[in-house]
Amino acid sequence: MKHDLPIGQALRRFRRLNGIKQGDVAERLSVSQGSVSRWESGTQEPDAINRDRIAEIVAASPTGAGDAAIKRLVSTSSLPVHLICDATHRLLAASLTRAGFWNIDVALYLGSSLWPFASDEIMAAEDGLTAAGWFERPCQWLRFETGGNNSDEIPVAPGIMQWETIPLSDGRVGRLTTTIAIHA
Repeated sequence: MKHDLPIGQALRRFRRLNGIKQGDVAERLSVSQGSVSRWESGTQEPDAINRDRIAEIVAASPTGAGDAAIKRLVSTSSLPVHLICDATHRLLAASLTRAGFWNIDVALYLGSSLWPFASDEIMAAEDGLTAAGWFERPCQWLRFETGGNNSDEIPVAPGIMQWETIPLSDGRVGRLTTTIAIHA
């Protein structure tokens, strides 16, 4: 069963990277500073409306000139790689090699979350990010074994996956996802 992404931790990292106070976020969302604090610590989850509003605040949107270069590098890579928003898992770019493994038109999925296609191992790796300090520092990487996801649309092959965070020009964070090896 798929679970929610750690949106509170993503909000915390976004705030810290951009020098924004909890009170400023609280005012923007019309909630108390205590609510923001509880969301960020994981002691309380935001309701659906605030979760969506937080996702819009922290969602990466690579629109700057520097981000265009990152998207171009990802899109033209010979490796099976894609770039997602680290907070929302929304697809930002994919290499032709990655697209060759997927049975979709990548252009139709740009801006859509790939989270529904996560394997059990990807979900477990995501669960361990907070404890590993992933959301506390801007530049992180993780390599792990994943199993398949049994999806016909966007299959995940069993193998070795690597995640790397990439700060984007708007203060948000992207996650470069590379398949290092595929197990037969």
